[in-house]
Amino acid sequence: MKTECPVCSAQIELAKDAVQGELIECSDCGTELEVVTVNPPKVQEAPQEEEDWGE
Repeated sequence: MKTECPVCSAQIELAKDAVQGELIECSDCGTELEVVTVNPPKVQEAPQEEEDWGE
């Protein structure tokens, strides 16, 4: 299954056993991506976790 990186437009090959919510990395730009849907394959930039600085 192929899809496109939303950051650099590179073609990304999803594993056959990929699941919704899985985190992958774009091999071209290194951006962490989240699998949104498997059929059709679609990814988006993974949400960045913010530091809470002990709050």
